[in-house]
Amino acid sequence: MSFVREKFSAKFFLFLILAFLLIHVPLLGNYVKVINTLIHESGHALIALFGGNVERISLFMNSEGATYSNQSTWIGSFLTSLGGYTFASFMAFLSFLLIGKKKQNLLIDILLGFITLNLIFWVRNPYGLFWLCSFAVVFLLLLIKGSQEFRDNLLLLIASILLVDSVQSAYEILFISLFQPQSAGDAANLAQLTGIIPAPIWGIFFFVQALWFCYNGLKRGYYKLGS
Repeated sequence: MSFVREKFSAKFFLFLILAFLLIHVPLLGNYVKVINTLIHESGHALIALFGGNVERISLFMNSEGATYSNQSTWIGSFLTSLGGYTFASFMAFLSFLLIGKKKQNLLIDILLGFITLNLIFWVRNPYGLFWLCSFAVVFLLLLIKGSQEFRDNLLLLIASILLVDSVQSAYEILFISLFQPQSAGDAANLAQLTGIIPAPIWGIFFFVQALWFCYNGLKRGYYKLGS
């Protein structure tokens, strides 16, 4: 049992290291990071639907994204701005939780659901459409042609990318909020909406919640998969 645990532990953290290296590969890194951007922007959009509407989502080649929505209330704008980083971190946690419970099919359905939802309703810019279509085709081909073990490893890699990039992007917004608070995206929006809570505090909040979801996702995934 100890040998099995050690073997699994090595594989588990190898995938995290592989995800970290992969998202820093020129061109390819930006392409695979868009999966986290898709989840981030979808978080904004889903919350914006409560009391508002979503005009469109754009996904860009540099792995950045933007959600264009209208809100009729202050609380709607506040929750929409809050939703991106927290939703991305939650989805990374949920991915590891589902893998740990051996519910890979549900994770596949969720990922394809986000792709389909954005393809039909929200994403309209050329690169965004290219990314959604190409990722969906490659993802489905690998799932169909690959073995059960390959499928499980592919999902673990995607979950690792979501986890690593959710923490990295939260750290980046924290760094920007400290030194260029007016350019800190969601943190700057929240600072403007609240008036009394500056962007660096929101940057810290985004980073801390990302670490919390990361820790719990790793803990649940590791112990359940390694048992």
